[in-house]
Amino acid sequence: MALIRMDLTPQTTQVCQALNIILPDPGKINGIPVRDRKVLYLLHGLSDDGSAWQRFTAIETLAATYGLVVVMPSVGRSFYTDQPNGQRYFSYLVEELPQYLSDVFDLRPRRENTLLAGLSMGGYGAVKAGLLHPELYSAVASFSGVLAFDVSKMRSDVNDPRHAEFTALFGDLEKLPGSANDPTTWLKKAAAHPAALPRLFISCGRQDDLYPASKYFAAACQTLGVAVDYYEEDGIHDWYFWDGQIRRFLKAVLK
Repeated sequence: MALIRMDLTPQTTQVCQALNIILPDPGKINGIPVRDRKVLYLLHGLSDDGSAWQRFTAIETLAATYGLVVVMPSVGRSFYTDQPNGQRYFSYLVEELPQYLSDVFDLRPRRENTLLAGLSMGGYGAVKAGLLHPELYSAVASFSGVLAFDVSKMRSDVNDPRHAEFTALFGDLEKLPGSANDPTTWLKKAAAHPAALPRLFISCGRQDDLYPASKYFAAACQTLGVAVDYYEEDGIHDWYFWDGQIRRFLKAVLK
């Protein structure tokens, strides 16, 4: 597979950031141009960047197997949100980035050819995009995603480093539950039109600190009548688990 590493300054974020793209080698085009291929957006976690999926998983081999184009943006520790400081990372993901790829690479897949997946913080971003913009994606996956916030724990521990960071990202943490940044809020909105939603995949390791969040969100989906493919197994918050999950997800949606 061919690898492109770009540095660009999106209008939505106003900061230079990397973008990694996996494309077929010239000899592997096989008459199927980029514009006609399936595209997978892969979102990184809080402590990673867009190169992590390539470094720690078999995504290039999987891309070659399925003939995929893979797009891996870098968004820092933004949680894929439109932030109070004016940096609009969610808008970058769902609006500016797809338009940029269309303008530069003629990459404009139809909804049925567009997939989205992410791990941890990226799982949060993937589910947000999939539920709020179901017209863009045919299938969305969260691996060990941040799909619920334990605000009481952060409030009770003044030394919790997440308190200051999450306050900067989301505002008053007391108001986070039920706000536009709460995954349950997106789910309740999406549940009004379940037939319009992408296929939803959620998985997490049972020994992962975020296991309760994934289990809670999957149960909420079932309560609200939103179809979800939920999977759990023994595992922790690591690349061994996520490498297995991206394989599982692609096998399910690209049979």
